[in-house]
Amino acid sequence: MKSHYRIGQIVPSSNITMETEIPAMLAARQLVRPERFLFHSSRMRMKTVSHDELAAMDGESDRCALELSDAHVDVLGYACLVAIMSMGIGYHRRSEARLHQRTVENGAPAPVVTSAGALVEGLKAIGARRIVVVAPYMKPLTRLVVEYLASEGYDVIDHVALEIPDNMAVAAHDPERLPDIVAGLNYADADAIVLSACVQMPSLPVVAKVEALTGKPVITAAVATTWSMLGALGLERVAPGAGALLSGAY
Repeated sequence: MKSHYRIGQIVPSSNITMETEIPAMLAARQLVRPERFLFHSSRMRMKTVSHDELAAMDGESDRCALELSDAHVDVLGYACLVAIMSMGIGYHRRSEARLHQRTVENGAPAPVVTSAGALVEGLKAIGARRIVVVAPYMKPLTRLVVEYLASEGYDVIDHVALEIPDNMAVAAHDPERLPDIVAGLNYADADAIVLSACVQMPSLPVVAKVEALTGKPVITAAVATTWSMLGALGLERVAPGAGALLSGAY
């Protein structure tokens, strides 16, 4: 049985959070499980979270998949939820299949996880249907995220768009603000709270706090991506301190 796994990350050039939160969750897992993880990234150019920049960035994802497959990674994670969701309903499935095919063609096949697909599947795993969503995007892009989730069978009963267009400013958003932001949402009838519908907006430090304050399972794009990558590797999906999805129950 393997003991070390190479994690490939396809990252927007201005993203500084995916390479922080996902390794942090897997480092916490290493305290309770024997597997060890190595991280390798390839970047796609993007500074402003706009539809045009996101579409241009997504066009670079094939190159990133090829570069990472040169390193024979065991799984690839595509870290930009809104880039995928802004490309049309169901696009995460087409993206994952296409990027996986790039690794096959390069002689180093590896499963591909997108943060968008991971969130969709993570919500399904915990049995959520009615959700509330916190997103850092401008309102038009946030509407696309809400519509995408609705097309996957989720009822977004409340949401907030923080309207932060600059991607570095998204990374600088203080996660300690999130509990108060969630308190302003109508979450009483929700099955789950999407605390960050973006792998760039930090949220990991307050996942457990928001679960305790609301009594609801809390999921984020980064938590869901970690959960999906562990599943793609055939490993137990557990990481301490990362909320219900990574509790080991799913």
